[in-house]
Amino acid sequence: MQISSGISFSPHLSFYNPYPHIPFSFPLCASQISDSTVSSTTSGSGHSCPAAVPKRSGFMSVIERAMEEDQYRRSRAEVQKKGVDVEGYFFEGISVGGHETCVVVPSLNTAFDIGRCPPRAVSQDFLFITHAHLDHIGGLPMYVATRALYSLKPPTVFVPPCIEADVEKLFEIHRAMSHDELKLNLVALDVGETYEMRNDVVVRPFRTSHVIPSQGYVIYSMRKKLKKQYIHLKGTQIKKLKLSGVEITDTILSPEVAFTGDTRSDFICEQKNSDALRAKVLITEATFLDDEFDIEHARQHGHMHLLEIMEHAQWFRNKAILLTHFSSRYKVEDIRQAILKLQPKVSAKVVALTEGFRSSYT
Repeated sequence: MQISSGISFSPHLSFYNPYPHIPFSFPLCASQISDSTVSSTTSGSGHSCPAAVPKRSGFMSVIERAMEEDQYRRSRAEVQKKGVDVEGYFFEGISVGGHETCVVVPSLNTAFDIGRCPPRAVSQDFLFITHAHLDHIGGLPMYVATRALYSLKPPTVFVPPCIEADVEKLFEIHRAMSHDELKLNLVALDVGETYEMRNDVVVRPFRTSHVIPSQGYVIYSMRKKLKKQYIHLKGTQIKKLKLSGVEITDTILSPEVAFTGDTRSDFICEQKNSDALRAKVLITEATFLDDEFDIEHARQHGHMHLLEIMEHAQWFRNKAILLTHFSSRYKVEDIRQAILKLQPKVSAKVVALTEGFRSSYT
């Protein structure tokens, strides 16, 4: 008795046959479908069925191999992908703990920190420095010089006020050595102060906790909303009030993107940092991921452990959290596996910036 395979095969397909001396053909006898050793068997009708490759092993080996190859291609493509799209913003850059950090947000014309001045940062007019460690500020002179090389306007560079004088000295030294002007607009922006980047976008620093003075930044979208007491008025009446100099609108600020730079988890519990925890996207660090280095070790070095993201999960009202600054000891696969261990509600909104990290697929 013959059993139809129920599957149509192209005559051009080739199948792996582990027993080349035995033909691989369809349809097969019922006895050929068993997983027994290759031998001649006899069906119930007395019909002798020649020995053949078990249908399951030969066919499944092809499918499994194809699936493995497809998974490899997908994983490799994921590793090679540059940047991430999150909540309407595209983020790109590199952030490897102790080596370099620079996160670029092209739609905001902004770069956060500049460890080694990656090319994609050069075209951004605004640069925000969180602290003075070289893996976050080392590329600053090169950033300014490269913009001048390409005839771009002098950038606006924001720094914590406590390092303003030292940054000025740094540029004086480079100007003396290079005989270049190295023009920039250096802004010492303190926690609580506001700077208008454009008519609908402003920025405010917030306090972070690292081993040296540091601060993060929240970028807000800004819009005007008619004050409640004037909602009932007609257009002509509102226009008349406006022309008379009356302020008829309230300014509404919505936190869009927050960047912490290097920090302990203490910033999460700081009441004045609530805007950072409700921004659409929070870019923060998770230097350590596993049991090899615990939370106390992370704190001693001014950093965060991924476990602290879980511990403080209830405070994150962000729509997305972009994790950065992983230790270089980790591979891309280590980072992704660690994130999957977070609570489902948290892991669903966590994205990792993994450019610059090693992978099993590269």
